[in-house]
Amino acid sequence: MTEREEIKTLVSDLHDHLSWLQAEGFDTWKSEVPFSVLQDNQPPLTLRGIRADLGDCQRCRLGETRKNLVFGVGDAKAELMFVGEGPGADEDAEGEPFVGKAGQLLTKMIEAMGLSRERVYIANIIKCRPPQNRNPQADEIASCRPFLDQQIAAIRPKIICALGTFAAQTLLNTQTRISDLRGHFHERNGVKVLPTFHPAYLLRNSGEKKRVWSDLQRIMVDLGLPLPERK
Repeated sequence: MTEREEIKTLVSDLHDHLSWLQAEGFDTWKSEVPFSVLQDNQPPLTLRGIRADLGDCQRCRLGETRKNLVFGVGDAKAELMFVGEGPGADEDAEGEPFVGKAGQLLTKMIEAMGLSRERVYIANIIKCRPPQNRNPQADEIASCRPFLDQQIAAIRPKIICALGTFAAQTLLNTQTRISDLRGHFHERNGVKVLPTFHPAYLLRNSGEKKRVWSDLQRIMVDLGLPLPERK
């Protein structure tokens, strides 16, 4: 049992005990320790705590073949979060998301917005590299999904930029094509989500860069970032 689970169990047990005391007529407990506080007084999510809960994750088959678990990187209080599909060979080797050629392009995209990797948060739908970079399978996504949800809850970004098909479809619980999803804000649990093409796709289809830049400018406007002057 993790420390977080132990705390939740202790809070639950204490709540049950106080409920019994109240039923027995000990009304002073009710005023001194509000039950709403006990129910809501869960330890706040932190990225460090989430990473500790993951441990040496073996929750799906990808744990058997990966070199490094790729958790995420960036500002824990970022307004903008980028979520991709999953680690590739470079990311698996270094334990950091988006460090290969696609990652270098993502860095340029972020810098074109007037930001840096240190001012945003970058993560993936899955945290372990699939063999031969195959597409993630449904059960693998399901195993990782709770931890991504916790990361989002801890960071509380204003906007999530979903990079590519798997990220967009997973975050929005849809099978709609990325070409139809991109360019528009969607909503996920109170957080705006703007899907766009994955940087790896742009490396193969450079003609789509203008559309992605248009998507990024939508994010910039929403975040109040200055748009570059047209030359």
